[in-house]
Amino acid sequence: MSTEPYRIVVVEDDDRIAINLARSLVAEGYVVDRAATIAAGRILLASDADLVLLDVGLPDGDGVEFCAELATSHPGLGVIMLTARSEEIDVVVGFDAGAIDYVTKPFRLAELLARIRSQLRRTERIDTSSPAPIDSDRLVAGDITVDRIAHRVWVGGTEVELRAKEFELLAELVANPGAVIKREDLMSRVWDENWWGSTKTLDVHIGALRRRLGEDSPTVSRIVSLRGIGYRFEPRSPD
Repeated sequence: MSTEPYRIVVVEDDDRIAINLARSLVAEGYVVDRAATIAAGRILLASDADLVLLDVGLPDGDGVEFCAELATSHPGLGVIMLTARSEEIDVVVGFDAGAIDYVTKPFRLAELLARIRSQLRRTERIDTSSPAPIDSDRLVAGDITVDRIAHRVWVGGTEVELRAKEFELLAELVANPGAVIKREDLMSRVWDENWWGSTKTLDVHIGALRRRLGEDSPTVSRIVSLRGIGYRFEPRSPD
């Protein structure tokens, strides 16, 4: 694993927020670059970055649209949205665009730093000189196959693209077919044991995961909700 400091790009047009945030991140040991526009953000992201803190409202465009652009141009790059919008529909739109987290302004600095540490731990840079174990993380349950090493998923033989958190959720569920996994346990395993936010985040990602599996209704989903408890994965037999 690389020992170089993580590089974070802050795309935020509010000088007060951006300057204070950059100062705090540098104090934490991160390398920080700041852009006040989407155009400037694209330039900074021409070189490698580990995480982006992205404001939704920017002077030259919509941060959500830029997030979706980054999901295509920089697959695997984590984006945490910074926004004053807190309605569930706004959260859903942000996650659907590819964000890995969503922080509502005004935010507590300690909370944001905790979420940043959590995301960077889950996306630690891998030393490719060490060979990965063969077939040790290939999960099969019914018509779904999850390859944790290659980060690929197949449903009935057809490959399906999942975003990072969707993939991790599915892997946890498929690894425990028929078993109930509590909401708190899923949050701890997929996000972080010190997660600060609402578990609504989990529901949003489960909904997105169901859609990507081609399930239009929770009542016919492989992922069964147990109200107030958690979720259970029920495999379907291959055709």
